[in-house]
Amino acid sequence: MPSRSIRTSRLAVTWLGHSAFKFETPGGRVVLIDPWLENPKAPPGAKKIRRVDLILVTHAHGDHLGNTVDIARRTGAKIACIFDLSVYLASKGVDNILGMNKGGTISVDGLNITMVDAKHSSDIDAGGMLSPGGEAAGYIIEFENGLKVYHAGDTSVFGDMKIIAEIYKPEVAILPIGDHFTMGPREAAYACKLLKPKKIIGMHYGTFPVLTGTPAELKRLLPPQTRKRVLELEPGKTVML
Repeated sequence: MPSRSIRTSRLAVTWLGHSAFKFETPGGRVVLIDPWLENPKAPPGAKKIRRVDLILVTHAHGDHLGNTVDIARRTGAKIACIFDLSVYLASKGVDNILGMNKGGTISVDGLNITMVDAKHSSDIDAGGMLSPGGEAAGYIIEFENGLKVYHAGDTSVFGDMKIIAEIYKPEVAILPIGDHFTMGPREAAYACKLLKPKKIIGMHYGTFPVLTGTPAELKRLLPPQTRKRVLELEPGKTVML
């Protein structure tokens, strides 16, 4: 994958499959979220990304924590995650960890990162034995140009998404739509009703047969005037927001 940062007043977004995203920010930073870069939908060469400034991890499950440790060791990237998970990562010899908790905001390299709630489990699978990994979370990311993106992490729909909308006013909502382990298109459509984003991106679908939700189904369940807000990303293809 190219390592050159895109310097523009817009945000470059690349879906890396499952819930993994790469953001190339208006200020030239490279941010990864939930970098499981060995997922079945990951584009070729995803693991070889050479520059990363910041990694955000929504929760401890292996399909989200993914390649975080390797990438951080190789690139020196900072990691933001819930405090409990930060203790685990420190035990793996990773530096530059920014442990935080829900409701808190940190400023990193010109970005404002706020951790918000998510409804999901978050145990660490250590050789078949589960150990606590803190709670699952989502993030509001405010980029240098003021654009706010909500990555919901793994979650069901919950009423406090309305509070997230009222306080943070995210313009872009990245929502799981696969069903079975997270909300599906029906619940995601209701989440859009609460959040009222200008752009909607589905994630956590199609990776495995059990994740049956699709952007097309999400569109069908949205009001006609909202359907055009759904962006169907292809893994490895970059879109500008």
